[in-house]
Amino acid sequence: MIKTLTIGNVELPNRYVLAPMAGVTDLPFRLLCKEQGAGLLCMEMISAKGILYNNKNTESLLQIHPDEMPVSLQLFGSDPKIVSEMAKRIEERPFSILDINMGCPVPKIVRNGEGSALMKNPKLVYELVSATVKAIQKPVTVKIRKGFDDEHVNAVEIAKIIEEAGASAVAVHGRTREQYYSGKADWDIIRQVKEAVHIPVIGNGDVTSGEKAVAMQEQTGCDGVMIARGAQGNPWIFSELIAYEKTGEMPKRPDVDEIRQMMLRHARLQLQYKGDYTGIREMRKHVAWYTKGLHNAARLRDDINSVESYEELEKILTVLA
Repeated sequence: MIKTLTIGNVELPNRYVLAPMAGVTDLPFRLLCKEQGAGLLCMEMISAKGILYNNKNTESLLQIHPDEMPVSLQLFGSDPKIVSEMAKRIEERPFSILDINMGCPVPKIVRNGEGSALMKNPKLVYELVSATVKAIQKPVTVKIRKGFDDEHVNAVEIAKIIEEAGASAVAVHGRTREQYYSGKADWDIIRQVKEAVHIPVIGNGDVTSGEKAVAMQEQTGCDGVMIARGAQGNPWIFSELIAYEKTGEMPKRPDVDEIRQMMLRHARLQLQYKGDYTGIREMRKHVAWYTKGLHNAARLRDDINSVESYEELEKILTVLA
């Protein structure tokens, strides 16, 4: 029996969540992860100001397909008025959950006082979450980190504030902003947050297999498991997590032909939703992830950076043995 997870009034079919990743969790990739059984799909982070100023690029990021429900739409910003009003402006779109980004470590975002910089300002965290919860009917969640740096590990304090402000769940990445994605994720901070709040806690960091997902749940008591880099070039991780939860055994990894077919399917979706020029160029990084560790992968990666059409991609992928 697969355990489910309820966030506000939204029941997820399982506890496995695709993390929001800029430049990765776009519509084509989300559709592939959904087919593999992901319980919740998080979109790429979207600028609240981008919505305010009707930015063309922001509009394309807001695209949602009926087949991918339930979806979590993540906003970033630091002005409670703008974030809450933009949440209200887009509420009619078909996302199920609205998430607020307090984890992004990118310098440009942090310099603006957004993303993980918000963790340095507990008062603003409360105002931001509270205003957004009051503005919309849909559940509001927040993604945070362990803290800003090792001197300011405050995930527990921030999670309590988030709960008090009315959020329906919190996701915790077990690294500080200063760590970015390096070193090992600290799962103990996830356990501490879980013990401190009553809302669902979603653990994030270093889950790349069924064994690790179970280990995280056992060590932290978390209610859900969020997969980020473990899903890059690997949408199969979700079907593997579900199979492992059901049987206690990891299913066989996809063979080279399955990987090739998935890449080509991903490329076709890219072209369908993004057009030939952007679609094929954005596919390059995905191919590097899909083929990591495969025979001839290094040679393939050199070739892939000059690919300009679907036909060229198809031809190049024949070298995979």
